[in-house]
Amino acid sequence: ETVDKVEKMKVCTCLNPLHTCLAVFGCILGYQKISDEMNDPELKKMVEVVGYKEGLPVVVNPGILDPKEFIDTVLNVRVPNPFMPDTPQRIATDTSQKMAIRFGETIKAYQASDELDVNDLKLIPLVFAGWLRYMMAINDNGEVFELSPDPLTDTVRPFVENLKLGDTVDGEALRPILENTKIFGVNLYEVGMADTVVGYLQEMIAEPGAVRATLKKYVYA
Repeated sequence: ETVDKVEKMKVCTCLNPLHTCLAVFGCILGYQKISDEMNDPELKKMVEVVGYKEGLPVVVNPGILDPKEFIDTVLNVRVPNPFMPDTPQRIATDTSQKMAIRFGETIKAYQASDELDVNDLKLIPLVFAGWLRYMMAINDNGEVFELSPDPLTDTVRPFVENLKLGDTVDGEALRPILENTKIFGVNLYEVGMADTVVGYLQEMIAEPGAVRATLKKYVYA
C-alpha cells in the first residue's frame, strides 16, 4: 500500500504531471533542455501552481515521504539540474497516453471531494489547451517544428492542423477530442472544462507570441 501511494504521488501529481507541463510548453517555446525551462519565470510558476496548488490537495500522504517536500525537491533540485540533460521533446513523446493518469486522476479526485471544486482548476486545463496548441506543430514564433512520436498523432492532428495563427477556434469541431476519456481521463464537457480549454486555445493562437502572453496572463492569476 505504501509503494502504491508513493507511485501515485509521483505519477499523478508531484513529478510526472510537472514534466508534461514543461514538455508541452517547452517545445512550443523552443527549449531544448528541461533544466533551462526552470529559469523561465512563467514556466516555473506554472509547474509550481500545478504541483502545489492544484495537485497537492488530492495527494494521499504515503507516510514515508512528505508530498510537499517531494515537490520541493523536484522543482528546486531535480528539474533544474543541468547535469540531467533531459529534453522537452523526449518527454513530450506519447503525451496522449499520459494525460489521463497525470491529470485526469486529479480531476476525478476533485469531483469526488466534498471540499474541492473542479472549477478551481485553472492551469490543468491550460496544459490541455497547450497540448492541442502543440499538436498544431507551430511554435510561438509561427514556425513549424517536429512533433514527438505519439500513437494518436494521426487521430488528433486533423482537428488542429489547419488552424493558423489569427484563426477562430471552432469549439464544437473539437468535441470528439475534448470528450475523449481515453485521452484526458474524463469527458471535459461533463466536468465543465471544455469551454475553458477552447478559450485558452483561442488565446494561444491569436498571433505570434500569444502562447507566452497567455502564460503570463494566467499563471500569476
